[in-house]
Amino acid sequence: MTEAEVFGLGLGDARRYAGSVAQFARIEAVAETNGPGSGSRRLRMINGGGLEVDIHPDRALDLGQATFDGIPIAWLEAKGIVSPHAVKPGGEFMRTFGGGLLATCGLDTFGAPSVDNDELFGMHGRIGSQPATVETAGITEGSLVVTGRVRQSRVFGENLLLERKIESCIGSSSVSITDIVTNEGHLPQPHMVLYHANFGWPLLAPGCELRVNSSERVGIDPRAAAEPEGWNRFGPPDSSFQERVYRHEFTANAKSLETENVEAPHAGEATLLNRELGLGVTVRFDRSTLPHLFEWKMLGVGTYVVGLEPANCETMSGRADARRMSTLPFLAPGESVTHRLEFAFHRTRARGTSGARVLIQ
Repeated sequence: MTEAEVFGLGLGDARRYAGSVAQFARIEAVAETNGPGSGSRRLRMINGGGLEVDIHPDRALDLGQATFDGIPIAWLEAKGIVSPHAVKPGGEFMRTFGGGLLATCGLDTFGAPSVDNDELFGMHGRIGSQPATVETAGITEGSLVVTGRVRQSRVFGENLLLERKIESCIGSSSVSITDIVTNEGHLPQPHMVLYHANFGWPLLAPGCELRVNSSERVGIDPRAAAEPEGWNRFGPPDSSFQERVYRHEFTANAKSLETENVEAPHAGEATLLNRELGLGVTVRFDRSTLPHLFEWKMLGVGTYVVGLEPANCETMSGRADARRMSTLPFLAPGESVTHRLEFAFHRTRARGTSGARVLIQ
């Protein structure tokens, strides 16, 4: 990452004015003491560029609420991000799914519950309720960095290790996630992963624009299939609205959203833009390991959210269906795979003004 400005100054010059870097950028560690999240750890990453992100070590170092220039970005369920102790083994995902900027689904299944080889796999897998061992939480070479290890294992079963790095350059408007997943078991192991990014109001609102550098969209449920052109249209909350799920397909020579004449052979990009608010966010992901993007569109009352979800498998019907389709990814013993994604925030007006200097076309 290159050094960005901190309130108009380079980091070196900004340090001349501040008693401590913590005056404008820091990682705070707190413990939840009340409510559904009681007993859980939470880190708050404040990057000095207007971006603040909650990180939940006891939920696989997933990302909770985020704000940019003080504007909430992520959708949260009524209970918020709950303690992993509230998670029921094998099921009831919807009772403990808190939303947030990023909820990791996997590491050996995602999508609907299914029975594969006589074993029940619950909705969206187990990794999101596994506590992490935090190894780093601080400033390294001008960046805020959190690293940790999350293991999903059982006796006579899988032994998958997730090594996660969350990084944001001080003064920047983006945060990146780099995951290395390793099969530390002694047999080939299915590896399905989906990154469930959840955007809500006030970023998501009627009239928002959604752009994806995909070549086509496929409605994978009857409502989405009947409304193929509705994937990027957002109206007001509707109590009768039923969720729709689309899968975005990419070509090898997909173009960048920001510079459309430039090919982005490995970059998947999806931008949600609210011109009235003056704010947008782009989700970027490496299609060499995450070749698919699912879009969850849910415009209900209270559940007003769009999910942009990079994934390594093309089915949302669960592990058994992936095996039947011969699309179930595997890791050999000792094999690793690296998944990368980034959240980049954009101002459509200059920071601190009410002018109309457009930064995104």
